[in-house]
Amino acid sequence: MLNPELEAALNVQLGAELYSSHLYLAMSAYCESVNLPGAASWFRLQADEEREHGLKFFTYIADRGGRVSLGPIGAPATQFATALDAFEQTLLHEREVTAGIDRLYGMAVAQGDYASQAFLQWFVQEQVEEEKSATEIVQTLATVGDNPAGLYMLDRELGARRSEGGEG
Repeated sequence: MLNPELEAALNVQLGAELYSSHLYLAMSAYCESVNLPGAASWFRLQADEEREHGLKFFTYIADRGGRVSLGPIGAPATQFATALDAFEQTLLHEREVTAGIDRLYGMAVAQGDYASQAFLQWFVQEQVEEEKSATEIVQTLATVGDNPAGLYMLDRELGARRSEGGEG
């Protein structure tokens, strides 16, 4: 059985994961609007992945005898200055998600909840991958700058991403 404080925090993280999905859908729409179909596809896959993360929390809470509590999901930003801006915001967002996962893990440790620690360990590792991926894209976009050929090549590379099994 879940400690009520940890259950509430897990529900908050469930909402954060679902918000992440909305945010990445908004970024996908932006990329579509500026003719970056590869980046748009990357963000759509990222949105799907974040929804799956939310469902992992949903299932875990239920499996531990907790009650899932779904709150409202805020509307994400829909306008970005550039693709670099969207990916910089992605990196900042992933760092916020990492901080949330770290807080949850700390709670599980403090409560001696080994099952939750094991569950959250996957997310700890996933966040390393998420931040690495976003950092690499930001660095590449910063290097490419306003070079249309470079942006075109990166967009094609982003479009080559495949779900689960592709980059994370």
